[in-house]
Amino acid sequence: MKKPMIGVLPLYDSNQKSYWMLPDYMKAIEDAGGIPIMLPLTTNLEIIATLANELDGFLFTGGHDLNPELYHEHVEDTCGELCIERDMMESLLFQKVIELDKPAFGICRGLQLFNVILGGSLYQDIPTQFEVSNTVNHKQSPPYTNLVHDVHIEKGNLLHDIIQADTVKVNSYHHQGIKTLSDKLIPAAIAEDGLVESVIMPNHKFVLAVQWHPEYSYAVDEYSQKLFSAFVSSSTSLGYDINIDEITA
Repeated sequence: MKKPMIGVLPLYDSNQKSYWMLPDYMKAIEDAGGIPIMLPLTTNLEIIATLANELDGFLFTGGHDLNPELYHEHVEDTCGELCIERDMMESLLFQKVIELDKPAFGICRGLQLFNVILGGSLYQDIPTQFEVSNTVNHKQSPPYTNLVHDVHIEKGNLLHDIIQADTVKVNSYHHQGIKTLSDKLIPAAIAEDGLVESVIMPNHKFVLAVQWHPEYSYAVDEYSQKLFSAFVSSSTSLGYDINIDEITA
């Protein structure tokens, strides 16, 4: 079977004015049976349409905070570094991917992007804006392979089908999170403090995002492996098969 080509959204270093990539994103896709390709950072509509049409799946990576103006808020002092170019490209690409019903997997910023583009909002800074933020460690210290808090997986959705567990322990490295959930998404996992940790978009082939970082833990954590395996499998012509034993073999 032809290996699916997975577009990986680039990271951006504003000091060096360069695109870059964490190798774990690429290795996790490759180990799951896909071919990862780092995309350019562009707002050229023709290029974005070509990428959306030609590639089989898309990984929306972590990184910069989203511009709060996208969810109609002023930028607070506690908001982190922004990258307007990423916001613009990822917004355009995500909408095209949804239109074509191509698989989309979001990690950390990716989850926040899905929510905002679909009409939701964010806590710009969890420690100062989320009332119960001190009950869960959402921003751990290295190594990020360590799993630091539990999330409850909601039954009857794609994530539960993939994970095959009601509760899992995850790593965590973020200071923003979902405040108002888009009405086009449903929560798939919740942290012990009530923060939404995963979302899915119903009635689409595979639109799933997690707040944690399975790219750091996939080499040592079976649940992270299952996430990448399901995503890559969904990007084949046959689509996602919920037979977990088969896709992780």
